[in-house]
Amino acid sequence: MNIIEFDQVCTSCNGTGLYQGMAERNGAAVVCHTCKGTGCKHVKIEYESFTSRNNAVGVKMVYRVNPGVVIGENENIKLEDFGGMPVGKWLDGKPFPSGSEDRKHTCPKWWYQSADYRKGPKWEECDEALGVTFSRCPYFATKDQCWKRFEDEAGE
Repeated sequence: MNIIEFDQVCTSCNGTGLYQGMAERNGAAVVCHTCKGTGCKHVKIEYESFTSRNNAVGVKMVYRVNPGVVIGENENIKLEDFGGMPVGKWLDGKPFPSGSEDRKHTCPKWWYQSADYRKGPKWEECDEALGVTFSRCPYFATKDQCWKRFEDEAGE
């Protein structure tokens, strides 16, 4: 175990020892709870040096992101239903292939909001649906067509 210790200016009170928050007004202050009025915060970090990635026991599938759905399996749902790729391929450094998005539960706009908003579609239809949840978009029931269009436009 490695240890780093140092003193720094208290970030709660900017080193004054006195805290002025939204409840302390018109020249009022309280003794800073973080540094107990010293203006100094002692920091002690204990850490283990990195040598190699640890094994993730029990992991079968890896997903680029979670767009806000519960991912898991039961008698009716398989991990593959959420896209992703087998953990072995991920450990081998393989990139996420096209189709590894959670296309069953999300549309391209929803998925890429989490994965990489710059790569998401910039469609007028999506802009018109702003202000509603993705699942209430008028095109959500036919999201497979949105995924097809997204692939065609991306050239995949």
